[in-house]
Amino acid sequence: MTKRAFLFAGQGAQKLGMASDLYATYPVVKETFDTASRILGYDLRELIDSNEEKLNQTRYTQPAILTTSVAIYRLLAENGITPDIVAGLSLGEYSALVAAGALSFEDAVALVAKRGEFMETAAPAGSGKMVASLIEEICQKASEKGVVTPANYNTPAQIVIGGEVEAVDYAVELLKEAGAKRLIPLNVSGPFHTALLESASQKLVAELEKVSFNDFTLPLVGNTEAQIMKSEDVKALLARQGMEP
Repeated sequence: MTKRAFLFAGQGAQKLGMASDLYATYPVVKETFDTASRILGYDLRELIDSNEEKLNQTRYTQPAILTTSVAIYRLLAENGITPDIVAGLSLGEYSALVAAGALSFEDAVALVAKRGEFMETAAPAGSGKMVASLIEEICQKASEKGVVTPANYNTPAQIVIGGEVEAVDYAVELLKEAGAKRLIPLNVSGPFHTALLESASQKLVAELEKVSFNDFTLPLVGNTEAQIMKSEDVKALLARQGMEP
């Protein structure tokens, strides 16, 4: 029997005008965006359609991607297309939690808005960066310039590094000298998944204590441990994910 998995996108997948056609056509999509706008206190749809600078700022990017993801998920479900298992890349784990029934959409929007604010404050735009590349020993060498570490192991041939700008730039130079062919700066406004976000992690812990999580109606593969997430572990895993190396 065929099984279907949904993988929800993380930060960096944002695009000006994303899902505007769906918003104009399907009531369930419009309702999802309208709910998010009410919770956030600003017109999220207008921001996505007309303000690329804000859309790329962490505090706005995160609720924008979550809302777009959940809106599309709801549209698919309304048309009988549902998953057997879900997962999400970093921020996408919050969308996956909504899809898995463990977190209400309303709580998720409020939570990721806070998460984005904490992350942006911990590492202001311009203070850090992320690059998709290869190799660990170069990060060790480049760390003489500041914080730089592997942040995401996407595939054996693609590792994301992140950290302070000077250290990341030096690592990129070393990687080029070592023969790396593709070094791609990611469309994010901070050095996520690095120790620079530790203060944001601590603030997020306090916010997570205010949120109620439900039992899972679908299995969710967590991106911190690559295992099926258990209800009792959700808060601890979310506090770690996206903030630490």
